[in-house]
Amino acid sequence: MRIAYGVMGYGRGHAMRTMSVLPSLMAQHEVTVFAGGDAFDVLAPRFPTVRIPTIGYQYNTAGRHSLRHTLVRNFGPMRDLLFGGEGTAAIEREFRERGIQLVISDSEAWTHRVSQKLGIPRISFDHVGIIAYCKPHFPPDLWALGMRDAWGYRTLMGVPERILISSFYPAEPAYPQVRIVGPMLRDEVLNARASNGDYLLAYFNKGEHQYLPHVDRALRLLDCKVVVYGTRLRGVDDNLDFRAPSVDGFVRDLAGCHAVLSTAGNQLIGEAIHFGKPLLAMPEDAFEQRLNASMIERMGVGMHGDLKRLTPSDIDRFLGSHDWYVSNMREHAGNGRAEATEILHRYIGDFVQTRKPARRASPVRRASVRARSA
Repeated sequence: MRIAYGVMGYGRGHAMRTMSVLPSLMAQHEVTVFAGGDAFDVLAPRFPTVRIPTIGYQYNTAGRHSLRHTLVRNFGPMRDLLFGGEGTAAIEREFRERGIQLVISDSEAWTHRVSQKLGIPRISFDHVGIIAYCKPHFPPDLWALGMRDAWGYRTLMGVPERILISSFYPAEPAYPQVRIVGPMLRDEVLNARASNGDYLLAYFNKGEHQYLPHVDRALRLLDCKVVVYGTRLRGVDDNLDFRAPSVDGFVRDLAGCHAVLSTAGNQLIGEAIHFGKPLLAMPEDAFEQRLNASMIERMGVGMHGDLKRLTPSDIDRFLGSHDWYVSNMREHAGNGRAEATEILHRYIGDFVQTRKPARRASPVRRASVRARSA
């Protein structure tokens, strides 16, 4: 079957989840990845990938999401997405030329909307669906934000024919076509052996905005080595070891660290729990990450922190409960990859005999979508 796999380009977690299932899908089907931003950078060297537009948060000088800058930066792409434009038209051409028969989307809006226009069936496979397609499970202080984001996600993406959700915590589906599986653990994660090192692993998904002077100062005042990913800095400086992006290197450092200080993405949380690494989760100003951080505390595997007010005392308090966090890990560790892969293959099989391919255009040279990456 000819499949388009859309991947949200903001951050690297969507790409990591995609990497865990693509080899199995590509062994049986003709799969083309459609991604922009960070996801394109991760996936393009490994898989056939078309660059597409992407949207994402913008930051102010205080390291917080800037509503004004986000609206200005995303105005063009959102107009393209909602009302049609160069990006949408180019993706539609790619779908027709490639005879796409099915779309799988990891929070990627363009592939969702183009597939709806062309009448191509869709499988949603991500984590954000736990907000939109499951019964509300939000803490009281986040309830209104959660209901808002759930409505917004369903409005943008619709309700696909099949919905698969990967999550480090359970939830109750609100639609009959929803299935929930555990974290997606890549080969690099499964092949790594956990050990209890003497260093803290710090990860920032947008370090150029999040790694602020007070964060740097807090890490330098610790009595331990800190391995830092996600910034533009490189090399060893005092107790800090700044490292370049590396799929294999990051997994090795995650498997060998004492604990993790990071933003609150679902993929990293699931991998940290697999290795038994407590998390000090400092969410972005986004509902999904704030909910993730709240669930970490509820599960007893880490602490909810505040990146904007981080102090050495916060980190010391977190590390002081290290053993208690570790004692709760086994209950929550899991790997949903095999189940998710089996479900995806079954879902694809459901459509093989019932759907016709989108009409192929006459053979022409395929041009990549000229996209604005976040």
